[in-house]
Amino acid sequence: MKKFFYILLASTILSSCGEYQKVLKSEDIATKFKMGEELYNEGKFAKANRLFAQIVPNYRGKPQAEKLMYLYSNSFYEMKDYYVAGYQFERFASSYPKSEKLEEASFLSAKSYSMLSPIYSKDQKETVSAIEKLQTFINLFPDSEYSADANALVQELDLKLETKAYSIAKQYNTIADYEASIKSFDNFIFDFPGSSLREKALFYRLDAAYKLAMNSVERKKQARLNQAKEYYESFKKSYVNSEYIAEVDDMAIELNEALNNYSTKS
Repeated sequence: MKKFFYILLASTILSSCGEYQKVLKSEDIATKFKMGEELYNEGKFAKANRLFAQIVPNYRGKPQAEKLMYLYSNSFYEMKDYYVAGYQFERFASSYPKSEKLEEASFLSAKSYSMLSPIYSKDQKETVSAIEKLQTFINLFPDSEYSADANALVQELDLKLETKAYSIAKQYNTIADYEASIKSFDNFIFDFPGSSLREKALFYRLDAAYKLAMNSVERKKQARLNQAKEYYESFKKSYVNSEYIAEVDDMAIELNEALNNYSTKS
């Protein structure tokens, strides 16, 4: 009985594959559309996509074109080919501005681009582009059912940019390029005022300024000590109960002692 079942299953599969290949080679665009939609509904997106790709040019300007272009675009998305999906959904939104699928297509286009965003340690060109596209969607459809998802994606991508900027500034600190570290942390604090990494950024900016001042050449030392002290006061004002507070206070003691040397000389 089992043997019969497997023979029947194999026969069904071969028949199905044979039918697919037959339609793939056919010139009957209606049959291709019909089978493509059936395969799409079965979750066989790659096979459906091959059929859709063959007939898209034939349906331009026809009533069925809108449905075909949506299925074609979404098949790329389901195949995780996000670059092409983003582009195709953009084309769909541009071609069918009155479509009932416009909002969904616009969101999926922006989301597709967000899926191309790499890990934070790599170049973030795609991340910046995705944020812009998501923000455009949010502005165009402020009451959309997809707004919460779009905003969550923006926050996720923003965090990636924050982490990238923070890690660069921290790396400068690690390699003892304190001037570059201070400048990078200044930019980070300005660009991301609400960042969850702000406390660490303020601490390591102070740390860099403290080390730069304490090891500075004499002609620059007093100005750098004063700058470090300002960073200390800024940190203390914002994070009086910080986990770094003991270390920060120790830095302040040394900074004040060094500055006192200048007051006694004058």
